[in-house]
Formats: sequence, structure tokens, C-alpha cells
Amino acid sequence: ERIKDWRVRLVEKLGKRVVELTGDTSDMSAVDRADVIITTPEKWDGVSRAWASRKYVQQVGLVIIDEIHLLGEDRGPVLEIIVSRMRYIAQQTLAPIRFVGMSTAIANARDVADWLGAKEGGVFNFHPSVRPVPMQVHIQGYDGKHYCPRMATMNKPCFAAIQDYSPDKPVIVFVSSRRQTRLTALDLIQLAAQSDLPRRWVRMPDYEMEDCVSRVRDTNLKHTLSFGVGLHHAGLAESDRSLCEVLFEAGKIQVLVSTSTLAWGVNLPAHLVIIKGTEFFDAPSKRYVDFPITDVLQMMGRAGRPQFDTIGIAVVMVHAPKKAFYKRFLYEPFPVESALPDCLHNHINAEVAAGTIKCERDAVDYLTWTFFFRRLLGNPAYYQLEDTSQEGMADFLSGMVVETLQELTDAGCIAMDNDETQSVASTTLGKIASHYYLDYTSVRLFSERAPSVKTEEDALTLLCDATEFKGLPVRHNEELLNADLAKKLRYGHKGAMESPHTKASLLIQAHVDKVAFPIADYQTDLRSLFEQTGRTLQAMIDVSADLGYLGATLRAMRLSPTMAQALWSDASAFLQLPHCSDAAAEKLTQAAGPKGFAGMLGMERAALVRALSAAMGNGIHAEAAVKVAEQLPRFSVTAEIRRRPGVD
Repeated sequence: ERIKDWRVRLVEKLGKRVVELTGDTSDMSAVDRADVIITTPEKWDGVSRAWASRKYVQQVGLVIIDEIHLLGEDRGPVLEIIVSRMRYIAQQTLAPIRFVGMSTAIANARDVADWLGAKEGGVFNFHPSVRPVPMQVHIQGYDGKHYCPRMATMNKPCFAAIQDYSPDKPVIVFVSSRRQTRLTALDLIQLAAQSDLPRRWVRMPDYEMEDCVSRVRDTNLKHTLSFGVGLHHAGLAESDRSLCEVLFEAGKIQVLVSTSTLAWGVNLPAHLVIIKGTEFFDAPSKRYVDFPITDVLQMMGRAGRPQFDTIGIAVVMVHAPKKAFYKRFLYEPFPVESALPDCLHNHINAEVAAGTIKCERDAVDYLTWTFFFRRLLGNPAYYQLEDTSQEGMADFLSGMVVETLQELTDAGCIAMDNDETQSVASTTLGKIASHYYLDYTSVRLFSERAPSVKTEEDALTLLCDATEFKGLPVRHNEELLNADLAKKLRYGHKGAMESPHTKASLLIQAHVDKVAFPIADYQTDLRSLFEQTGRTLQAMIDVSADLGYLGATLRAMRLSPTMAQALWSDASAFLQLPHCSDAAAEKLTQAAGPKGFAGMLGMERAALVRALSAAMGNGIHAEAAVKVAEQLPRFSVTAEIRRRPGVD
């Protein structure tokens, strides 16, 4: 969103060079030349770890952070580390740096400001009620012990809220999961149909709607969109999400059902915002937990369009016992605390790998740059600090550092001397974890189990057991679906069916085996999974190679094309061609004889088309396959064996 906006404001009008830095960015020379870099905290954390060798990191003079109140949430430690690191870099390079942090109202704004280096005149902390468009909030409580039935009971009041508060103006309904977006949208459509106006939320001609629906890839969205209800979540294709955003912003559809990510990403305000439930399923703990108050406030903040509305309306639907809690805390600023102690290992490992921390004393000094250090004395009970004297605080920090360094040493990520200096140095495992932005426990797992990787199944299981996949959601009753799916797959799985690691393996196998998923949620889960597999698999390859396990290395390397091509390593090479079935591949293999796949592709075009037509039984399919075959790279490899002098 920033890129779209700033391409007009900064590029076209001011002539500045603006670059988006993501995991897909390959043109690093453009980043070097950029005036403005737009990126995520995680990506900047990754690139700034090697700041000493990256000039563009050292040249940064202004850091703007949106939603800095997220310091206390899951992504908070990353924000904390990059601010601390940029301040440290500025001190080392003697180059001034300025920070601008934007946040919702918080109770301890002065602490955040001091940590950022903001002076007295540079702090502006407004009451939550101060906003461009006044907001009317309705908090509704719903009984029901179990989550799913309670969500279902909210659908009719949700429809009623739309009719009462925003019958003709834009509405966003926030839900907790991708599955709930679909279920909620379908129920709203059914309720609209019962009121004799099923297409009440459509604001465009039929021919235009037909054109839009024809471009949609997701089958559920095709259905809901035709009734004026859009869906928005990370599991949809980018084109589908963009289409919903454009139609909703243009007023062509009235209702958008979305996960909470929309509140943080795209700026799509509405007259009415409905937060349907304030809980989400937390995969690691296998239970439903409350959204952070910051998320609820962020979603409510989408209510009210400054250029169109004189008032915004938010309806917050909560579990009845929590109604009083939300009535109180939605209107009061709240304090922000540090979440850094819970994930200190990975950040300490990164700084050791970068050479910033060379001994125990450096690690303690490093902590003094963090927001955690600022809050330690401000709220010692929260961080379990009992002795608040200077000596007590020093002992507390030293103990925390020693414990962290020892656990990193046990994992093989750092080497620590037991002399007076307590010097530390990064090992290959530590550097791999830092480079690929992995949890230190994952590289330890790879190093421990690499010797036992004897088969392709072993390699896949090891990959999926990485810590990076522990957050993959296993929803209620999905263990039953996993058990059924495992019976249809090449390897199945011997692990617990409610484990996210088991599900990761089953999703990859189903993708390669081309087995249909039992529910649509699995397809969106697979997309999320593949966002992590690339770097995780590459780290697994590097660890195996460094330890000298050739078999494990080769099997891990073969997994990469297996997932990319959706073909097992022992599958016929002809299956790479479009429209080529197993039966056709068998015929082509027999026809190719000893020449094999490469030999057949070396045939003249007309002869190749005839051979493929005979195997596929379809000339059009054969032509399409030949076009793909012509684009495949051809390599010629020559090898010879040389004896080392003096070796028999």
C-alpha cells in the first residue's frame, strides 16, 4: 500500500527512488541506489544483521516505524532489536539517525520515547477518543462455552447490525480465521436471501459482476462475490485479494469479510466495522486465546471514513464473561511491555554471528540498548526482577545472558571460552541460523538428525519437524482429516495427527501426489507453508553438507525440485511436460529407449510432436508440451577420473 501511494508522492512528484525490500527482491543494486526503502521488520532485521558489509544499512538516516505499540506482541522483539541495532550502528559509524514511531495511545509513551531518543518536544500522546471521525462503539456479549457454536450464533446479530447501522454504506466484518471468513460470508448471504433481497449488497451491473467473477480463482470467492460479499485473507491469491480491495474501495460491493491482517495492511476504512469474536486459535498451545487489545483497537480504527462520514460505528462481539473487560480497556491507554526475554536466543545468536557480541560483557551491554532494559526497572515484577538495586539488576542481566549463551553453546551455535574474558564466537550452525533467519533449535535439530537421513521420507520428515512449522494451525477435528489424508499419500506419517509437523508433511505429500485436500483451508495452509520451506530447506542442506553427510545432503537437495515441480525424484522426467499422464509417460519412456528424456527432446520438432501425439492421444496437448520442452535448458557434462599423485 505504501509503495502504491509513495510512487505518486515521492517518485513522480519529487523524483525520489523508492524500493520495496522483500524476500523476493533480487536487484540489490536498486536497494543500494534507493532514497527510500519500504520493508517489513523481519526483513530489515535479516539484512541489517550484516550491517558492517552493507553500505545501504549504514547510510540510513531516518527510520519510520508504524504501529510501534506492537512492541509487546509476537513481532515486538523484532521491532525492538532493529531499533536497538540501528542506534548501535549510528554510534559505531558516528552518523546521526532519527526515529519516528507511530502508535495508538499508550500509557508509558515516555518510556518508548526515551528509548527511541525522542526529546521532550518530540512526544505527542493523544487520548484514544481523539480521532479524525468520532466513533460509536457497541459491545455485545454472547454466551456459549464452545467457540464454533458461539461464532455461529453471532451471524444473525451480525446481519442485523448491518441492517441497523449501515444498510447502504461500506461494512467490514473481521473474523479470526480464514475458515471463518468463508462460513460468515455464506451465512450472511443466506440471511440476505431469507429477507427477499439476496443481492442487496451488489452495487454494479450484472455484466460487470460476471466479468469480475470470471477473473476470480477461489471457488468460494466466486460464489460470495456474486452476492456483493468479498473475502480477504492471506490464503487467497494476490489477484483475488486485489480485486476485492478495488471493488470494495470503489463501492461496487458493500460487505467485506476479512481476517485481522487487513486492519494492519491495506487502508480500507468503512462506515461500520463488526469484530465477530475476539479470540483466535493458537496452534502451539492448541487452544483459543484472546486477540491482543492492540489488534482489537486496530480493527475498530477502520470504522469511519474521514472524507465521507461524520461518525464511524464499531460493533464488538465478545464472549459474555469478557464484556466488562472490553468496556473498560477499549477506552483507556495501556502500557507497552517488552517481549524480548522470550526469544532472546535467536537475537543474541545473530549478534554473535555478526561480530557485535564477542564476550559475555558485550551481551550484557547489548541488552542496555533495548526497550526491555528501559522497562526492567519501571515494572520489575512483570519481568520477575526481585532485587531492584544496581547490583541486583546487574546480576539479573548477567544471569539471563549466561543462561542464553550456555543454551546456544549446547545447541552448537556458538563456541564459548571458559577463561576470564568469557569470549564467544559463532560456529557454522550459528551462522546458518542467522543467515537463513531460522530458530536456533531448527539447526540443532538438523545437525542431530542428519546422520539418520537414509531415505527421501527421512529428509521430508526432518524438514517438517523444524521449529518454523510449529505454528501451522491444526484446527478442531482436523486430526481426523489428517488421518484420512495420510492413507492416500506416498509415505503417510507415523507421528501424532494433531501435530503441526505431521500436517506439514501431509500437505507437502498431497501437493506432490496431486491428492485433493479434504477442505479448502488446507490449500491456504499449503501456501503459508511454502513461504517457509525455501530457506528452511536450504539451511538443512547447508548443515548436512557442512557435517559431511553426502546422502542427507543429496536427499535434501532433491526435495527442492520435488516440491517445485510436484514430482517425486524417482518419477518419470516426461511428467514435467503439461498434459502428460502416467500412462503417456510410460509410453514415452518406452519409445525413448536408452536415449531417455534428453535424447527424445533432441529430436526434430515435427518428429517430437508426432511422438508426443501418439503417447498423449491429443495433438493440441502435444503442441503445448513441445512448447514447454523447447524452453527447458540443455546441459552437456563431461567427466573424467584423475588419480591423485602418490595414491594407488
